[in-house]
Amino acid sequence: MLKILRKFLVLLLFTPAISWADSSQLLEWVDLIPQEVRAAQQAAIDIEINHNSVTAQPLADAKLRDDLNNQQIAISGFVIPLEGDSEVVTEFLLVPYFGACIHVPPPPQNQIIYVKDTKGVSITQLWDVVTVSGTITTNSVSHDLAQVGYSMQDIQVEPYGDPDTI
Repeated sequence: MLKILRKFLVLLLFTPAISWADSSQLLEWVDLIPQEVRAAQQAAIDIEINHNSVTAQPLADAKLRDDLNNQQIAISGFVIPLEGDSEVVTEFLLVPYFGACIHVPPPPQNQIIYVKDTKGVSITQLWDVVTVSGTITTNSVSHDLAQVGYSMQDIQVEPYGDPDTI
């Protein structure tokens, strides 16, 4: 019996825990901007937004962090639904602030994440902050609303501040 217990304990010690919280890097939006261009990008987007005219997306070709490609991350933001119904959203943009991409101009491409989930995600209120965990990729997506620099797949969505969230 002691041998079985010992083997079980050894197995537990060397078995990696599979959990979003353990394997995901918790990122802030600034972390999606390469360090070497953060100051310049911030200066470029600190412009007055004129909601009475159409303004181009600032830095539509903003640099991405290639080292994040295929990494497990978690990031909090707001959902801009693209596809779905009254029950679930199957395709959306995750953005750093409420109203981004609806107001002009949209954020730079490295501040928008395209998310597609065939199962669908229940989003109750558009002004609620959510935390999305999953695999991020650095492939650009061109959408009517904006040029998007990052995509996420294999996702989980939790309300911001949920104890199960990172």
